[in-house]
Amino acid sequence: MIKKKLEEMKLRYDEVQKKLLNPDLVKDNKKYKEVMQECTSLGEIVDTYNTYLKIEEEIKSAEEMLDETDDSEMRELAKEELSALEDKHSELFNKLKLLIVPKDPLDKKNIIMEIRAGTGGEEAALFAADLYRIYTRYAETQNWKIEILSSNETGIGGFKEIIFSIMGNHVYADLRYEMGVHRVQRVPATETGGRLHTSAVTVAVLPEAEETDIDIKHEDLRIDVFRSSGPGGQSVNTTDSAVRITYIPTGMVVICQDEKSQHKNKAKALRVLRSRLYEELEQKQQAERADARRKQVGSGDRSERIRTYNFPQNRVTDHRINLTLYKLDYILQGDISEIIEALKINSTEQYLKTE
Repeated sequence: MIKKKLEEMKLRYDEVQKKLLNPDLVKDNKKYKEVMQECTSLGEIVDTYNTYLKIEEEIKSAEEMLDETDDSEMRELAKEELSALEDKHSELFNKLKLLIVPKDPLDKKNIIMEIRAGTGGEEAALFAADLYRIYTRYAETQNWKIEILSSNETGIGGFKEIIFSIMGNHVYADLRYEMGVHRVQRVPATETGGRLHTSAVTVAVLPEAEETDIDIKHEDLRIDVFRSSGPGGQSVNTTDSAVRITYIPTGMVVICQDEKSQHKNKAKALRVLRSRLYEELEQKQQAERADARRKQVGSGDRSERIRTYNFPQNRVTDHRINLTLYKLDYILQGDISEIIEALKINSTEQYLKTE
């Protein structure tokens, strides 16, 4: 199935290269640009596929050497070479699966992530802070930039809610599957009886909308200002710098109070509102399109339980793809690339089944 598609892409690549040799093409700047973009895109796939086929030939040669020689030293060398080639072969196959799926235009977007404590009270708020640190540390490894837009702290290091933007290359492509309910199982520090508690945190991942992506009419907004408050509700500002924006058509409310400047809080609140409305529009459009996207991993529903973090067993399980890793200690340090890659590959496989 995949090889057939790759062979078709090879043929198409040859056709596109021939088109570029046509001198008349240069006269049509728009058409020339389109053909060049297709050529570049297909070129990466074909180059990777050719390397993959070369590795296949080398695997055959290594296997033949094993069959033909009785020399123990030569056999050992052949086994080592074969093992390395098979690892490379598998790596290239996974890369090809990701490359042949049409790119989602949202993948290059920055995101706004919203983390909220759910069931579990203070323990859920503490885990919300843990999740924020996980994404912050992962962002650092990718050279992405994080900016907190709004937060509601509990006073002992937790968050009832934290909303922040992540800016960089292909942020949405990496973190889009983090949306949903994250469940934590651990013994809270405040638990004297040593009982295991289960808490939940919800994560929303919104592609950040540009002003040109969605039009918000001023008359559709109600903007209120008030004094910001800290943990426990105490006032932390003597001026009316906090901003509450209500989108009148739907009643959607966004509050930002982290900045001392009313102007900055308003700007941040508008960023969040714009991205929430943009996500709603995208969800509606996706539902109206062919169901290929809906068949990918996860429904994109914020109420879907996607992952469990079990502290006593140092275990993390992603329920959508039945992936279990016994490395929670590393994941808490932001090492989530293995989960992200597994989700991408699974999503690709689901897409290919619909083709």
